[in-house]
Amino acid sequence: MKKRNIFIRYFVLMTLIAALVACASTSKREAAGEYVDDSVITTKIKSLLAADAFLKSFQISVETYKGTVQLSGFVDSQKTIDKAGEIASSVKGVKSVKNNLNLK
Repeated sequence: MKKRNIFIRYFVLMTLIAALVACASTSKREAAGEYVDDSVITTKIKSLLAADAFLKSFQISVETYKGTVQLSGFVDSQKTIDKAGEIASSVKGVKSVKNNLNLK
């Protein structure tokens, strides 16, 4: 009976350790909370770009990873590139913006 209790405690401890390691964030993978935060940032930026009368006609792709936002696509002017970068950097939670928008 004593060996059984020790085994159960050991098993529970190992299960908890494995669960914590599996949920930890690494440089190549996001934890669940980080993924949700990034998707919220992406959604906010996309909605702001769509709401802007000047930018809504362009197809600007937005991707976010650990607070770093990447904008990509083709636009007509440098003013459009600058405006999209300003909008992206204005969203709460954005750490940096990689503006990869190109002129047509």
